[in-house]
Amino acid sequence: VQLVESGGGLAQAGESLRLSCEASGFTFDDHFIGWFRQAPGKEREGVSCISSNDGATYYGDTVKGRFTISSDAAKKTVYLEMNALKPEDTGVYYCAADTALDYSVCPRSDRAYWGQGTQVTVSS
Repeated sequence: VQLVESGGGLAQAGESLRLSCEASGFTFDDHFIGWFRQAPGKEREGVSCISSNDGATYYGDTVKGRFTISSDAAKKTVYLEMNALKPEDTGVYYCAADTALDYSVCPRSDRAYWGQGTQVTVSS
């Protein structure tokens, strides 16, 4: 099982980045996949999640209207389009996948598969 994130980097406030999470080793359509982030000194936060089966989505309040999650089953990849970035979006972004739910369509973080993370840094 493997989740590989990519697309992070440095952006200025107001700019956009697109993150990718490529999955392998499990049945993609059976899983809920989420993006989580952790900033230095802060707890991990659920950013956005998607049901690979029916496309239902969840967005955290801090990213609603700015971020868009999507999935491509053929490529077994979940994307996070991040627009109008703010300095407070800075952190390490991880994707996670599980067949069990924690809340909304977000995977249970205590038993999910996790990627290695990708750093997003937004300067003001």
